[in-house]
Amino acid sequence: MSSLNEALDNRNVVYGSRVRKLCGTAMLGAVAYVLMFLEFPVPLIPGFIKMDFSELPALIASFAYGPLSGVAVCLIKNLIHLFNTQSGGVGELSNFILGAVYVLIAGLIYKKLHNKKGALIGALVGAVVMALISVPSNYFIVYPVYTAFMPMEAIIGAYKAINPNVNTLLDCLIMFNLPFTFIKGVCSLIITVLVYKPLSPILHGYR
Repeated sequence: MSSLNEALDNRNVVYGSRVRKLCGTAMLGAVAYVLMFLEFPVPLIPGFIKMDFSELPALIASFAYGPLSGVAVCLIKNLIHLFNTQSGGVGELSNFILGAVYVLIAGLIYKKLHNKKGALIGALVGAVVMALISVPSNYFIVYPVYTAFMPMEAIIGAYKAINPNVNTLLDCLIMFNLPFTFIKGVCSLIITVLVYKPLSPILHGYR
């Protein structure tokens, strides 16, 4: 009888953990969606490129619930944002690809090296890969669509106004977008390090 009770208790614990994980992932996805609207321009970067911290909840989810939850947060925020898209969904697709790569790598490394060092290494590696992928993502997906709203000459001109040495779109992406994307990932990492420990008991249902 005691064995049966223990089995039932274990099943309830597992079920409760799964429900908490699903609810936590959904909640963080909603927070990430809201953060997409809290964007702001960055000095020395063309005005049409904005900074936001919508990857922050996804990174927290990846550390708290696993890398797939982090990817799910990226998917949730971009699916909801499709109702407000100004790029026909292309911007959301690129945002999902970059964010998913970032939090997936960070979460996988943290899963193998489950401590603060693992979190730092994972997020830094994820930020580097995200920055590298941002170049082909913007070059082949995002900017070809944006030329329907803004001529390529005007886009490159906005970059040249800051650095006259850029001449092609690829130059612009390497000199501006790549480091910007990396810094964006690092900023999410820094904030996560500051808030994860206080949030962890809540996310895991310890209090």
